Amino acid sequence: MSPDTKRGPRSEDEIAQIQTRAGEKQGFSTYALLVISMALVIAFVTGVSLLLIRHHLREQVSSNLSRDLDQSVIAFQNLQAERLGALARENALIAELPTLKALMTSGDDLTIQDGAAEFWQLSGTDLFMLADPSGRVVAAYVKGAPADNTLREGMKRLLASPRMQYLIDGESLYACALRPLYFGSDRDGTLLGYVLSGISIERTVPQISQPTGVEATFLSGHQILASTLATKLQVGLVQQSGSLSVMPQAPVAVKLGDSRFLATTKDLSATATDPLQLVVLKSLEPAEQWINRIDRMVLVIGILALLSGMALMAAISRLVTRPLEELSRSVRAFGLGDVKHQVPRHGTQEVRQLSIAFASMRSEIQTANQTILESERLATIGRMASSVSHDLRHYLAAIFANAEFLASDRLSNKERAEIFADIRAAVNGTADMIESLLIFSRTGANIQRQPKLMATLVEQVVNLIRSHPDAEGVMLTASYGNPAETMAVVDCKQIERAVFNLLLNACQAAILSAQASVHVAMKTEEQRILVCVTDNGPGVPENIRMSLFEPFVSEGKQKGTGLGLTLANCIAVEHGGDVVLLSSRPGETIFQLTVARVLSLQDTALLPEAGIHDQVISDGNIRI
Repeated sequence: MSPDTKRGPRSEDEIAQIQTRAGEKQGFSTYALLVISMALVIAFVTGVSLLLIRHHLREQVSSNLSRDLDQSVIAFQNLQAERLGALARENALIAELPTLKALMTSGDDLTIQDGAAEFWQLSGTDLFMLADPSGRVVAAYVKGAPADNTLREGMKRLLASPRMQYLIDGESLYACALRPLYFGSDRDGTLLGYVLSGISIERTVPQISQPTGVEATFLSGHQILASTLATKLQVGLVQQSGSLSVMPQAPVAVKLGDSRFLATTKDLSATATDPLQLVVLKSLEPAEQWINRIDRMVLVIGILALLSGMALMAAISRLVTRPLEELSRSVRAFGLGDVKHQVPRHGTQEVRQLSIAFASMRSEIQTANQTILESERLATIGRMASSVSHDLRHYLAAIFANAEFLASDRLSNKERAEIFADIRAAVNGTADMIESLLIFSRTGANIQRQPKLMATLVEQVVNLIRSHPDAEGVMLTASYGNPAETMAVVDCKQIERAVFNLLLNACQAAILSAQASVHVAMKTEEQRILVCVTDNGPGVPENIRMSLFEPFVSEGKQKGTGLGLTLANCIAVEHGGDVVLLSSRPGETIFQLTVARVLSLQDTALLPEAGIHDQVISDGNIRI
């Protein structure tokens, strides 16, 4: 008998263990099949993608290079047209000079040659020639080289064909302008001769090459007249000059030495005294290197995708996706404040342990948050009590002291008026403090938005600040941009309160400088409106910049609850924006209030018929 027969029937636990081991073996086979399938799919997709990308890149590179070559030829033609036009105008001015006409009427070649040197220097050109009415060259000057018979032959060809624009002199190429000289008018006058001016084409070649990164060469037969190619590459180009002359209009690939180029030609023989071709070349080596880098990058991405796919299949084969998703939903729900969301209790052992740990952590966080809230509430109450008691004592002391002064019957009317003004200021300060506390306690409630020009609200606040005692002696300026574009859907009272707090803080800070100034500027964007308040005060102290917008935070001020910036920021947040400190240094402090415009077609329909249309917009200001 076998050992299993001797042991008797198996228990239910043993059967369950056997089934579990069988499932694990089956799962391993499925895992291997999934991994191999994923590897084959990714390898196939990577290979096909590599071939398609390489083919597409080659076509794109060829198209881009061809376009660069065409643009270079067009640039040459445009540049030459401008140069020839300018040269023709200069030649026309020289031809109209009475002294030149008088020189040509002398009839003496030596006299004309001696006098022509002055006109050559005046023209500033590389080539200058004077010919008699028969076309015989009387005087010729070339920069950097003596004149020879080739120039005289070229002059005759230019006279024979007015379309010619290029003169070839041995190894030199010139763009020329020819102008007849008349005694009297061009129509009825007497022909005295011809004046020709030319510019060396070597000046033009770099201007063709630099903007698009191409190489340009001018060929006449088997001779290079001007080129930006390296000397060793020019030899190869001369050897292929015969094939270049029959090259089609479309760019073709050529090999010069060890380098490959895409080349195109432009036949200029019809406008030159000898056969002339412009050859424009673009190197293919940078493009080939770029394509090779792309190939390597795609290959590396394919390998990474293969490894990632295998890892993904391994994770899926262990069937942890579903319990992990449930646990993730629990975490997101807790992040959104739902503390009663059910934590998953099934899945693998690791997932169950993670669920238990998360449930424990959630409970601890709730307890800690409650403790922190209580602490913050007590701290806020303490700061509020300290700030409010200090300010109330200050205002009450002023009222009490001035009331005692009023009890005296020896005060003049002027003194009584001053005491009443002090009492009124103390009462207004107390009212402002109480209103700030009330607004702070009601922030976010009962917001009543309506379409309104922000420039109108800011201007009203600026006028109100100018009459405030804390703004006395402060030069307050404002710029509204284009007020008609500052329309937004806002709670007017809240926005006025936010801007008022920013401007009042700026005035209280600027008053500490020698020449106090505050500037408020508005900027309108498509989705929001920005209000920047700049003062030349000493700046925000470094120790409170991190807690600047927390309630009851204040330093260096004799009065105030420390709620001004807090309320301004809360109001801005309620209107889809915020308040930020852009800059703070001695002499310049900038606060920026941002408000979302939230102005749709439906909101525009709510505009009252009177009010907006009754406003007059002029010179960047608003008049009501």
